Amino acid sequence: MSRFGEIIESSSTVFTAQCYHLYEGPPLGALVWAGTGPRTIGVVCNITTGTLDPGRRIVPRGAQEESEEEVYQSHPQLARLLATHIQAVIVGHMEGEAVRQYLPPAPPRIHAFVYACTPEETAAFTHHFDFLRLVTDAKDIAADEVLAACLRSAAACHPDPADFLLRAGKALALELTDDVPRLNAILRRVRP
Repeated sequence: MSRFGEIIESSSTVFTAQCYHLYEGPPLGALVWAGTGPRTIGVVCNITTGTLDPGRRIVPRGAQEESEEEVYQSHPQLARLLATHIQAVIVGHMEGEAVRQYLPPAPPRIHAFVYACTPEETAAFTHHFDFLRLVTDAKDIAADEVLAACLRSAAACHPDPADFLLRAGKALALELTDDVPRLNAILRRVRP
């Protein structure tokens, strides 16, 4: 299992996790899961790195350094003063082996461990496309970019990526039948 962090904020529709290691989290659009009974499934919709202390501003440290790596070598305390967070829009949950592509009855708990979905888990979850509506309707995220990144990432986990993208495009066309420009923009971003 690829555990990378813990939930530090949770709601019915999104959760935020702090990564254990600076800059080491899943990419935009990746599927992740958190908690137990049920396991909450989310799509990474935002990645941020910043200070752990909101009252402390980050200042430049590399004026005398040749590379970014040297900045971190010269200032090892940065790894303890900075943190990477991911935010995931909740797109479903698993009850035992049953995949549910709708919101779980309760959000995952604070300090629940967060894992990157394996390629097998990603393929199993994205076999159906009911989760698309939860992403397209999500507020305060770049939903179209997140959805396109999710579909590109999921396609690589399926035995026939082209067939997966074709089925996903058809499902997305049904979701966005009244918004053809938006549909076309997403489909252009999904093309390999």
